[in-house]
Amino acid sequence: MGQNLAAPLPTAVYGAVLLMPAIGYYLLQKAIIHRQGAHSVLARALGRDIKGKISPILYVAGIVAAFVSPWLSIAMYVLVAVIWLVPDRRIENIVGRE
Repeated sequence: MGQNLAAPLPTAVYGAVLLMPAIGYYLLQKAIIHRQGAHSVLARALGRDIKGKISPILYVAGIVAAFVSPWLSIAMYVLVAVIWLVPDRRIENIVGRE
């Protein structure tokens, strides 16, 4: 975003750039589960996958919010980063039990 930190359009575009890997993560996860089956180790480990589902929602909300309040939008992007900084031990716990 550089010199246009609080400008609506660059903030929305930045959100769109962040949204693309979130969509890619979701699609990859679904492809692996489809290939391995609904009762695979990964499917059981992910469970409802709140982090994976809320991230794209927050990114889309941030893109929309960029045109209302760019700072609120940036706060949403930071919130997603903070959510993913919290360690997620689901896969590790399931694989450790197997």
